Amino acid sequence: METPMKISTPFSAESNEDFPSSPTKIQASDALLVPLRLTDKFFFPLFFASAYFLMGRWREKIRTSTPLHLLTFSELVAIISLLASFIYLLTFFGVSFISRSSSSDPWDEEEDFIQQRPSPTPPTTTSLTPVLPKQEPISGEDAEIVDMVVSGSIPSYSLESKLGDCKRAASIRREALQITTQRSLEGLPLEGFDYETILGQCCEMPVGYVQIPVGIAGPLLMDEMEFSVPMATTEGCLVASTNRGCKAIYASGGATSVLLKDGMTRAPVVRFGTAKRAADLKFFLEDPINFEMIAVAFNKSSRFARLQRIQCSMAGKNLYIRFTCSTGDAMGMNMVSKGVQNVLDFLQTDFPDMDVIGISGNFCSDKKPAAVNWIEGRGKSVVCEAIIKEEVVKKVLKTNVAALVELNMLKNLAGSAVAGALGGFNAHASNIVSAVFLATGQDPAQNIESSHCITMMEAVNDGKDLHISVTMPSIEVGTVGGGTQLPSQSACLNLLGVKGACKESPGANARLLATIIAGSVLAGELSLMSALAAGQLVKSHMKYNRSNKDVCKAV
Repeated sequence: METPMKISTPFSAESNEDFPSSPTKIQASDALLVPLRLTDKFFFPLFFASAYFLMGRWREKIRTSTPLHLLTFSELVAIISLLASFIYLLTFFGVSFISRSSSSDPWDEEEDFIQQRPSPTPPTTTSLTPVLPKQEPISGEDAEIVDMVVSGSIPSYSLESKLGDCKRAASIRREALQITTQRSLEGLPLEGFDYETILGQCCEMPVGYVQIPVGIAGPLLMDEMEFSVPMATTEGCLVASTNRGCKAIYASGGATSVLLKDGMTRAPVVRFGTAKRAADLKFFLEDPINFEMIAVAFNKSSRFARLQRIQCSMAGKNLYIRFTCSTGDAMGMNMVSKGVQNVLDFLQTDFPDMDVIGISGNFCSDKKPAAVNWIEGRGKSVVCEAIIKEEVVKKVLKTNVAALVELNMLKNLAGSAVAGALGGFNAHASNIVSAVFLATGQDPAQNIESSHCITMMEAVNDGKDLHISVTMPSIEVGTVGGGTQLPSQSACLNLLGVKGACKESPGANARLLATIIAGSVLAGELSLMSALAAGQLVKSHMKYNRSNKDVCKAV
């Protein structure tokens, strides 16, 4: 059972033994002849004893057919006792508790404390569970602001705008949070982070930051270039396994990647009075004659946004319009949303009866597994392949080509089909995608569709060598905007050579990042499948993914 935290406050009796106690207050119950605590102890059991006695007697009379109105002296006394105790319990029982609670009004104690406090020395406390973090004491002015946040007179979300100091706002919010929740944030660092960099773009109401270790896998040799891939993860074995895959690819001459598509999507849902009117708009939007006119309205939202395609789908009188556009080096969700809004405003002229229900109708589809992304693609669609030599399969991966091909068919293809997988025809693509996303400042939630991947393996060159490929139709990444501007994430992008926007060819950095992710997934798939084929998975995780620290002692 969890021990409740005790915090010393000016209202707690144990905060400072030198403070004089407040005088005993007069209670209304003091006017009675006998203290209520004694009468409570008498009448409470008397009520139940009388009731129990009478029920037993009446049951006996019913069994012997004796009239109930014929009372003995003991029964008469029991009835009187029952009525008297019942009347008492209705009138006086609990008054003593109410009196005691009302006599210890915390506001009265606060007033007594202020008047009798001998010095401004703050009270001390011992044996806090859990222990509050040892940090610099809050200054007098900040302490007042903390009290105002706790009381609700200052909203926590407005601290940055009112104070003009993001670091100070985070410190005050953190202290107020610990007071209101009675929970310690010790272990969550506050210092060492520039809170100005996240204001208005990455995170609201910060109270600290989470540390995630970053490992390096590689070099990954792909398209005749070498990349050291940063991976932010807390899963042991992941970086080591991906690194082994990179080693096998390097020893076999490297991998090759192909970018198939590059277009971000947004699909609003609009409604009409009839299905015929919804179909009229569908035909209008899909008519090639009207595309150029619609593109002009869409493209004015940004110098990088260029409308590529419009795809419509109907459900009754509701129309879902999927816009696809290029977005330069940005991931592009905000860019495409602005373009869609421009088109909707433009369409209102010819379709005044169009009711825009939402700028996103889930036909996009963002941050959800969806067949439309798996089939049509979203963001960057990439294929990456490599031929792993027979000797590398044996010496580096510790298995053989035939075993890998068979395992891939039964696990990644047939097994995923049995499971009813949607875009999950792979071993662990999301592991690598998530790790690189976190390291490079991508949106972690978009790992869902970005991890759509089908891994293929085939024996080539008379069955001696292994051809492996990963096809990933919806990698959603950017090298500008959002978390990519944070110092740590920006450093990881710089390590890959894709930091910021590419001035010579807008969008080239984001496209290269997508191919690097696909190449890293290729390495991760190759290594994990080899470990499974060789029966090494459990042994590896027991070695690299088990903590030797005694957690009980650490706490």
